[in-house]
Amino acid sequence: MTDKDQYKIHEEPFYQAQDDEIELYEAAYAARLPVMVKGPTGCGKSRFIEYMAWKLDRPLITVACNEDMTASDLVGRYLLDANGTRWLDGPLTTAARIGAICYLDEVVEARQDTTVVIHPLTDHRRTLPLDKKGELIEAHPDFQLVISYNPGYQSLMKDLKQSTKQRFAGFEFDYPTAEVETGIIAKETGIDTELAAKLVGIGGTARNLKGHGLDEGISTRLLTYAAALIKGGVAPKAACRMALVRPITDDADIRDTLDHAIDATFG
Repeated sequence: MTDKDQYKIHEEPFYQAQDDEIELYEAAYAARLPVMVKGPTGCGKSRFIEYMAWKLDRPLITVACNEDMTASDLVGRYLLDANGTRWLDGPLTTAARIGAICYLDEVVEARQDTTVVIHPLTDHRRTLPLDKKGELIEAHPDFQLVISYNPGYQSLMKDLKQSTKQRFAGFEFDYPTAEVETGIIAKETGIDTELAAKLVGIGGTARNLKGHGLDEGISTRLLTYAAALIKGGVAPKAACRMALVRPITDDADIRDTLDHAIDATFG
């Protein structure tokens, strides 16, 4: 198995288009433009990138960014072994070498001094300097860098610099329309559309509370969790409380409001 095969997505991920994002992404990839995907938690950003990697038949290397991640975690480091030291490429370096799509998920969670290493890969240079190794990598012609983040969690401490933002073409995602989201949940879990529509209605109620007690609404991901529980035999009210309400809030008033919405939906 080659490195490319190791990172290929061989089965088509289910993705329901909301607009013309598929065609626009294909155009961005054809021009080898770096891509930024913004949107709330669980709205389908990562699934979209997985689908596009499959559709374009490109390897996909995903990095879940966090505040402890260093530049070495991305580009690589020397490791000790029985014969002395050896260099181990990081995920960004591997992607640049083999022509993969490198997806930095929730990139704002990484420190700004870490994300600076992506700059040479996201302009006309398309290079990655490995200072510790004394090597300059010219990115494979098929390489593309993709980042994602949730603008709702932006702060002065957790935001991208303009010098980083203005290196990317951007997509802004939101939760699907009720009709599309109903179809997604039914397809993903196998429940009937009537039940899926009821779950979507509860999700809509929660999203209306964003900024009025909730930091974030119920995601499409959580709605599929609730549907999967119901499909597995859990009573709808219990499944909704378990998957839709308890994970997103500790506020008693908000919890009661959502519990009432569940009771009204399922009688």
